[in-house]
Amino acid sequence: MQADHTHTHPVNFDPTWSEPDHHEAAPQPGRAYRIGIGGPVGSGKTALTAALCRVFQGEVNLAVVTNDIYTTEDADFLRRAGVLDTDRIEAVQTGCCPHTAIRDDITANLDAVETLEERHPGLELVIIESGGDNLTAVFSRGLVDRQVFVVDVAGGDKVPRKGGPGVTTADLLVINKIDLAPLVGADLEVMAGDAARMRGDLPVIAQSLTETPGAPAVADWVRAQLPVRSG
Repeated sequence: MQADHTHTHPVNFDPTWSEPDHHEAAPQPGRAYRIGIGGPVGSGKTALTAALCRVFQGEVNLAVVTNDIYTTEDADFLRRAGVLDTDRIEAVQTGCCPHTAIRDDITANLDAVETLEERHPGLELVIIESGGDNLTAVFSRGLVDRQVFVVDVAGGDKVPRKGGPGVTTADLLVINKIDLAPLVGADLEVMAGDAARMRGDLPVIAQSLTETPGAPAVADWVRAQLPVRSG
């Protein structure tokens, strides 16, 4: 007998939907401001983190937490690059899908941040770099105050219109490696238009770290997020 499949399957999904955030935002006073950087594998998260460290090293008291599934590869890259003193870089090995450690069970990342704050009193900014993940990867607001989501043109100009909460809800979307667009056949105008349509009023920055190694537009955005210093 043939099974009766009378139920329907959803066709369209809310592009902003993601797993619920089980953690409340932590009070900001008395701790370092935390900015998360997420995005797919190879989109340029570590390179952007390195650029921001170089820019802010003498300007802001900062540190970095990196996330990798099985290795400390990203932390090792930052240490070798000399973007910060090595004791300002902590590595988290998630042992699971990266989004688990930045959204679902954020304990390991919070412990790493606490270690850095104890090691460096007066820490003002911690950048938390996620391991490479998909378009649904968003940080818990219990872990970060603001989130940057990085995509790159090598993934195709279709990526922004695919949506996903990483693209649609991150506080800042960065379209990276725009110098490669002619080589991979990506249309930057299409990407910018789709990103604006998917994100509404949320900001989008297109950049090439080859052409502007200091990521000036992203650095300015970060400065605008930081609490005003007293005194």
